[in-house]
Amino acid sequence: MDTEAQQTERDRSSRPAPGTVEGRSRFALVSRITEWVPGGRISLALLLCLVFLLLISTFVVRPFQIPSGSMENGLRIGDRVLVNRLAYRFGAEPQRGDVVVFDGSGYFGDGDYIKRVVGVGGDHVVCCDKKGRIEVNGRSVDESGFLYPGDVPSSVPFDVEVPEGTLFVLGDHRSVSSDSRDHLGSPGGGMIPVEDVLGRADWIIWPAAHATRLHRAGAYARVPVRAGAEVSVPGRAGAEESGPGRAGSQVSVPVRAGADVRVPVPSGVDAGVRAVEGAHG
Repeated sequence: MDTEAQQTERDRSSRPAPGTVEGRSRFALVSRITEWVPGGRISLALLLCLVFLLLISTFVVRPFQIPSGSMENGLRIGDRVLVNRLAYRFGAEPQRGDVVVFDGSGYFGDGDYIKRVVGVGGDHVVCCDKKGRIEVNGRSVDESGFLYPGDVPSSVPFDVEVPEGTLFVLGDHRSVSSDSRDHLGSPGGGMIPVEDVLGRADWIIWPAAHATRLHRAGAYARVPVRAGAEVSVPGRAGAEESGPGRAGSQVSVPVRAGADVRVPVPSGVDAGVRAVEGAHG
């Protein structure tokens, strides 16, 4: 009996403490990886950081440098802007006044561009009214809050219908900006497919003295939706709307002729705040 008891105690004492085997296995795996990677743990840490930044840049935010003055004074040459890649990923679409970055290949030329959205699908955009202002769906828009000082809304007259799924975009420095006005006779008629929008410019991050949050321009907030179009408005809990009607949901509402539908501007957006743009002319 004593012999059996001694063997039992010896067996118990030889067992590793809980978690010891797993811990040794994990450390052994890291050690093997660091031995394989030139530079050891430092190189491995840098590699992991690089992969993390690549994922962030691809799916979340991406920095862009402004090479031209097409969006002055809001965005200046050399500014770095941070583009929100998730802004239009979950059902949301660009709105009038947004500053967006898009792939202009086949429309504006090879490369990425940054411009302000002036018209969305279904809009009728005209230049200009008797006071020289751009009209969207019959409503004159006061763009003086962000236009380059001394510029007129457009020295080129135009009268365009924006097809569904596309955007009509302009630069804030209209006299030097190459934008939708200059490509009306090109493939796509100067319109940018929404699917080619890479994201919304939300921040100026450099230089530090010019760093700021970019907001949607409120000048377009009172533009009515054209008759026959459908507008998505935020659902309210308990509201009698066609659709789920849950708080935070989007509900499509048909617009009757003559209706003046006003989509609420997100909180924190001032009607006079200046937005910016410009990655290419």
